[in-house]
Amino acid sequence: MNKTMISVLVVSGVAVIGGVAIANYQVQSDPEVQQAQAPTHAEVIRVADITHTEQVPREVCRDVEVTRQKPVQDEHRITGSVAGAIVGGVLGNQVGGGSGKKLATIAGAAAGGYAGNKTQERIQQSNTYTTLETRCEMQYESRQRHDGYQVDYRIGEETGSVRMQHHPGDRIPLNNGELVLSQQ
Repeated sequence: MNKTMISVLVVSGVAVIGGVAIANYQVQSDPEVQQAQAPTHAEVIRVADITHTEQVPREVCRDVEVTRQKPVQDEHRITGSVAGAIVGGVLGNQVGGGSGKKLATIAGAAAGGYAGNKTQERIQQSNTYTTLETRCEMQYESRQRHDGYQVDYRIGEETGSVRMQHHPGDRIPLNNGELVLSQQ
């Protein structure tokens, strides 16, 4: 081979390689080609439920047995006092003689009146009845409410995080490099 032929081959090779490089550069800088090479989905790295606890009030009622005192007819216990005074006076009259008898009757009536009053008081206090009453109270129940998902994702070497209303699965679609967050 002669030198001219080698020179032509070298120049031709350089021209072909240069042409391929220029064509490749033009293809790479073409927006349609770049769009075709852009990722179509973001890879989901982690999905976490977002919840919050709410307190829900609820009225709880139950029947309770209650003991009450019956209404008092003789509030001042006059019946017990009079009956006690009569019995005490009769008993006091049985003791002693003459003016001592009068004093014993008066003392017996006074003591009997007091005793009758206290006896009627005890009887009235123990005179009760039992009834059922409804008692209500407010109780609170804790409930978990789901608010969405916190999603960590990766697009190429870039990572990010976004809140979504639905579970994204393994990947999130991209449109012109932007996440498509609406559920389809």
